[in-house]
Amino acid sequence: MSLRGGSNSLMNSNLSKYVRSSLEDLEGKNLYRELRPLLWSQPGAGKWMEIEGKRFLNLCSNNYLGLSFHPRVMEAARQSLQLYGCGSGASRLICGDLSLNEKLEERLAALKGQESALLFNSGYNANLGVISGLAKPGDVVFSDELNHASIIDGCRLSRAAVQVFPHKDMRALETKLKAKSEAGTRRFIVTDAVFSMDGDLAPLPELVSLAERYDCTLIIDEAHATGTIGPGGKGLVAHYGLEKKPLVIMGTLSKALGCFGAFISGSEELRKYLINFSRSFIYTTALPPVVLASALEAVAVLEDEPRLVEKLQNNADYVREGLRKLGCRVSENPTPIIPLIAGKAERALRMADLLRQEGLMVTAVRPPTVPEGGSRIRLTVMANHTREELDFALEAFRKAGEKIGLDK
Repeated sequence: MSLRGGSNSLMNSNLSKYVRSSLEDLEGKNLYRELRPLLWSQPGAGKWMEIEGKRFLNLCSNNYLGLSFHPRVMEAARQSLQLYGCGSGASRLICGDLSLNEKLEERLAALKGQESALLFNSGYNANLGVISGLAKPGDVVFSDELNHASIIDGCRLSRAAVQVFPHKDMRALETKLKAKSEAGTRRFIVTDAVFSMDGDLAPLPELVSLAERYDCTLIIDEAHATGTIGPGGKGLVAHYGLEKKPLVIMGTLSKALGCFGAFISGSEELRKYLINFSRSFIYTTALPPVVLASALEAVAVLEDEPRLVEKLQNNADYVREGLRKLGCRVSENPTPIIPLIAGKAERALRMADLLRQEGLMVTAVRPPTVPEGGSRIRLTVMANHTREELDFALEAFRKAGEKIGLDK
């Protein structure tokens, strides 16, 4: 890592000093981040990549089912380019509302067992749009302490009062709900379904029960649940059979579905409301048609090939068991997200470097993405990883473990 090579000529002196001191502070704490341009070294799979001429097995992608390279998805994208071109040209409320939007929304609503769905340009935009669109000053939002940054920022943007409860602690949440029970106050509970850094599951049945008991709207982020768990990969809500409950569900197209964008699903009335009051929907250019067409086909592939979800889960189980045999402490969470806790940021960086030396593309996740002292290697398994590739990964962990130890 180096901070050299930049020029201050395009900043005034005060800003330049602030920017440089901020970057130097990150560097001193082992929290500095930089980009690593890469090339796919095996077109059509998304599993192997090259950086500066060296080949790596990708073990940190959210493309869980490998659908970004699925032949049907790629062919749908190719055909849409010929029919519609590259961009949508405007927001949906101007002239960017191609029929592909409604077709995809209908398929997504059906996937989630809901009346309706509305597309957004990313999961971040969707969470900002739905939380700030629904919650207002004077309302109260109860948020799990390990919720994604987009949920946190959506809460802030809403200007509602925010009550953060300890991770998955339903007793603490109920205590806060009882304390904030003023008549006329609208209340919301918001949670990830699968927590992105630990891979654990939200206690949805208990959350639904509390939401009903205390008259709260429950908003569930199924970004990492869609396509990975539940019957046919329909998500955690479907896993618990809660589709008929009055829920607000966010899902993404950019992870297991292998494309880009996101959606909010729920009632038809909710969809109409968000079209009129969600700023991150109203004031942005619509998703490109190539994204809509490829995502539409990705949903169809998920429905036609449910064994992809089973293969993903089997691969994740195989890696978890292999890591346990190497002495690693690995959770029982039934998701493709497998964290190896390093503790300090410096140790996580060292672990990632050793694994890359053995040919694995992994990333050291550090604060503020995770809590202080919780730096880690976050492994993610894909459905199209072969057993030979997973054995290659486990052997890389064995070799790295001999140098640094992986049993924290």
